[in-house]
Amino acid sequence: MGEGFENGLLESVSHPLAGLFAGILATVLVQSSSITTATIVGLVGTGTLPVPLAVPMIMGANIGTTVTNTLAALTTILRSDEFRRGFACATHHDFFNLMAAAIILPIELATGFLHRIAAWMTVIVGRVDLETATPARSPIRVAVGVPVDLMEGVLGIGVVAGVIYLVLGLTLLFFALTFITRTMRGLMAGGMEKALNQIIERGGSLLGIVAGILITVAVQSSSITTSILVPLVASGVLHLTNAYPITVGANVGTTVTALIASLAVARPEGLTIALVHLLFNISAITIIFPVYRVRMLPIYMSEWFADLAVRRHSLVFAYVVGVFFVIPILGVLLLK
Repeated sequence: MGEGFENGLLESVSHPLAGLFAGILATVLVQSSSITTATIVGLVGTGTLPVPLAVPMIMGANIGTTVTNTLAALTTILRSDEFRRGFACATHHDFFNLMAAAIILPIELATGFLHRIAAWMTVIVGRVDLETATPARSPIRVAVGVPVDLMEGVLGIGVVAGVIYLVLGLTLLFFALTFITRTMRGLMAGGMEKALNQIIERGGSLLGIVAGILITVAVQSSSITTSILVPLVASGVLHLTNAYPITVGANVGTTVTALIASLAVARPEGLTIALVHLLFNISAITIIFPVYRVRMLPIYMSEWFADLAVRRHSLVFAYVVGVFFVIPILGVLLLK
């Protein structure tokens, strides 16, 4: 991979928890879990990063990507009711991914079940021996290599330019989501609110999960999917409980990027870590969704936190800075 800041950050850690924090921080800085996971796949695929250490980085990328929809909720901070709904929609994604990592990471560290199953699947799907063989150089591998090379060039532009692009991107995102929120309020008058909620309520959580997967695969970004949900919920078009399965589906849908990226690397371990990403998100749904009280915990926590945030806006900024910047930076520095 390139010599960009993100690559250096991911390569510099050796402790599993530092890997988790590095995954969070890298994703926050580039505002895309797809870029982070593709980078991780590349590092693993070149032998720079071992699979067991890359697993917590993948989980960290899942957590870090939620910062985008949390920032999107700030577009309505001056309108209390909309902000309460939008912030709850944003943070339920945070709490779901934090729960998933808190449950699955200790099990993975103790048993290695995710990367062991993924390694077995690599042999079956890729028909390769992980110890001796490398996949054939297919036309797909060659085609995917072009955008991967371009991504490496972008990652190598330097920290200052990266910060400028980050600020510019967030500014454009803020204005775009503000426009979407206003548009959603107008659509409510046309009966869209009722239609959307009825479709998901009749189909249940499964339909919402499938919808989240398909939308995210189509746009190649879970951040786009979940950030669009924020103004939908904020404006009242979509109920939070109906947005929840779409968000969870987006977690699964975004894994297609890592799977595609694995086609551009020489070593089969690249496919293994991409499959770990998929298995982690499927495991999270399997563990959290079946039991109603467990499934609703992210909703309850996000609604409680949104009520606090409406009363004290300073909590929002403390939360964003603390969870997505301060804690990951300290974690990487202290544990690496």
